[in-house]
Amino acid sequence: MDSKLFLTARKKLGKTQKEVAELLGSSIKAVHSYEQGWRSIPAHVERQVYFLLSRHRLLHAKPPKACWTIKKCPPSRKKNCPAWEFRAGELCWFINGTICECKVQSNWMEKMQICKKCEVLSPLL
Repeated sequence: MDSKLFLTARKKLGKTQKEVAELLGSSIKAVHSYEQGWRSIPAHVERQVYFLLSRHRLLHAKPPKACWTIKKCPPSRKKNCPAWEFRAGELCWFINGTICECKVQSNWMEKMQICKKCEVLSPLL
């Protein structure tokens, strides 16, 4: 997540820098630094921002389809995917170990490269 996307997310949530800092458990200075691009946004902050946006979407828009429906996953793939196991198809991007693009990604950054292009996550911003 870059500074522009972070700022867009904060505005979409309708929160001030102080309010976002409180939600993220960080300082206003950190939030300001993220928005100015002076500090890179840690993975745990990015993940929490997307989570807040996903909950905001539930309040203001039609719930998204499950990832396995969008991706037309066969039963054999669904059976081994944690998103299916926990019935969290709209939060697949949040769960490590999901089988996106027919394989499990090895880390958060690799996973997010795929998720940011997917129609489960991309409508959040």
